[in-house]
Amino acid sequence: MEQEMRYCIVCGMRKDTGISIWGEFICIACEHEIIDTDVYDEKYPFFIEQMRRIWLKNHA
Repeated sequence: MEQEMRYCIVCGMRKDTGISIWGEFICIACEHEIIDTDVYDEKYPFFIEQMRRIWLKNHA
């Protein structure tokens, strides 16, 4: 079965594998990077902001 290409809400790239959270797509690479990022890493606030975008889209 062919996967649908979707835009990742974190990296903005078109990908075919990943997860959906409240209808928003996160590619597998970003999912793994989010999981592996320590809360003290400088990338952590970026990921929090991207997750916040999902929440805002569903609660606007």
